[in-house]
Amino acid sequence: MDSLPKRDANYVPLSPITFLHRAASVYADHTSVVYGATSFTWRQTHHRCLRLAAALQALAVSKNDVVSVIAPNTPALYEMHFAVPMAGAVLNAINTRLDAANVAAIVRHAEPKVLFVDYQFIRVATDALKTVMGGGDGGGEVRAPLPLLVVIDDVDKPTGARVGELEYEQLVARGDPARYPPRPVEDEWDAVALNYTSGTTSAPKGVVYSHRGAYLNTMGLLLQWGVGHEPVYLWSLPMFHCNGWTFTWGVAARGGTNVCIRAPTADAMYAAFATHGVTHMCAAPVLFNILLDACREPLRRPVEVLTGGAPPPAALLERVERLGFHVTHAYGMTEATGVVMVCEWREQWDALPPSERARLKARQGVSALTLADADVKDLKTMESVPRDGATMGEVVLRGSNVMKGYFKNPRATADAFRDGWFLTGDVGVVHPDGYVEIKDRSKDVIISGGENISSVEVEAALYQHPAVREAAVVAMPHPHWGETPCAFVALKREFAGAGEVSEQEVVSFCRNRMAHYMVPRKVVFVDELPKNSTGKVQKLALRDMARRLRLRAPDKARPVAAAPARHAPLTQTARL
Repeated sequence: MDSLPKRDANYVPLSPITFLHRAASVYADHTSVVYGATSFTWRQTHHRCLRLAAALQALAVSKNDVVSVIAPNTPALYEMHFAVPMAGAVLNAINTRLDAANVAAIVRHAEPKVLFVDYQFIRVATDALKTVMGGGDGGGEVRAPLPLLVVIDDVDKPTGARVGELEYEQLVARGDPARYPPRPVEDEWDAVALNYTSGTTSAPKGVVYSHRGAYLNTMGLLLQWGVGHEPVYLWSLPMFHCNGWTFTWGVAARGGTNVCIRAPTADAMYAAFATHGVTHMCAAPVLFNILLDACREPLRRPVEVLTGGAPPPAALLERVERLGFHVTHAYGMTEATGVVMVCEWREQWDALPPSERARLKARQGVSALTLADADVKDLKTMESVPRDGATMGEVVLRGSNVMKGYFKNPRATADAFRDGWFLTGDVGVVHPDGYVEIKDRSKDVIISGGENISSVEVEAALYQHPAVREAAVVAMPHPHWGETPCAFVALKREFAGAGEVSEQEVVSFCRNRMAHYMVPRKVVFVDELPKNSTGKVQKLALRDMARRLRLRAPDKARPVAAAPARHAPLTQTARL
């Protein structure tokens, strides 16, 4: 049997760009993209991507060159997910909330051949390029190759904004696929995308995805989430975040409609639900608060929501599902091509009370179909932890979803792998039914008097308080126990500024719901928690703030050491 060779007819490298070719054939006249009053069919989107890929090759973009883009969720960014790899290049979608200094750091590191920039971010991009050149005024010695700059004007309502001669629509119009046909994917291990980590726990690193990993992750997630053909998908999740959890390619695979909005505001999302009949969306838990705060009527038709990022508290899930959002919880990370665990729903759970269903739904779940394995291990022994729902270890992964490695960073790449496993840095437990529940980031576990405290568990208790809108818990110094929990709380609109909720009340509320050593010893009321562009709470900022806080006296008997303090406008030292 070993003598049977691979042939072109029975071995084709796996690549997510093949989904577009199929969509153009099978769903040719079905709407592919909607953006304001502008829409395209799958035939048109395929043709536009071919032309853009040809135009990139005409600009001397070669295999493995990086093409960067700074843009919100627009048709241009969607098209680049196919056109850039069709030109043989690697797509680098940059976080739109980064400032010029951080964009400059990525440009220096990635060294893109071309930088596309939406008209809204021209100032950030040009300031970043000046920094790359080595001087704030654009002078000085060039420290890194400067990319060609291409402006993306608004396709629905053009603004006329320009920097230089290159503009996206003009580039698409002049591309000639007959002269520059798509470059075939010869090796599925080739890079398809370069994504930089959020930097919430460490310095950002460039994560490289393979065509194979992106293809398999896309297929597995579509199947595991149960996405049927022709879904209407709302782009509430940034496409730059893990390539939209690979749904940039996944919507094409199912011949769906991409509803693009520049920002996930309540008005934009509710308008999309009503106008386009949205069936699916992805969202970080922070978007749930945006939807809840808008106080709209329950949806006329259910919307399937895949959520990830910070573990959503059960109380928050219960509230959002009353509006008509059917939530599936997932877990993932940039280094694993997005989602790597899904909380698959069991039919027998339907009979449980709402609070219990929400608690089960808040777990991270079971491994993605296309992972070879996922486990929770004691890193000292590399043995699996017991399935008791209590013994904590580190979540580890193995499979084609896992990144190729960190770009230009062999040491960090080597440190991320051990004994055939990728180390996630997340602490979790395994329940008797095999479902994994994340308890914390390893850096966020609070060690108080030798006891490990999960900040996630404390946050879940805080979210049960009827006045709490957002909550985050980090370690603060303690004169006797070393560390103790400190809670940062944002109140719901109707409670904020009313003076009805005190620090002592919140502490007492927690004492009735958890072991006393886990109770926050300090509660800081804030207007809003600091977050990055994907909705993750920036605990680095909160830890810095907590380190400046001090308890009034040693607390050896572990009583609640929190003086009553009414919620009021934040002081200069407490404002985030």
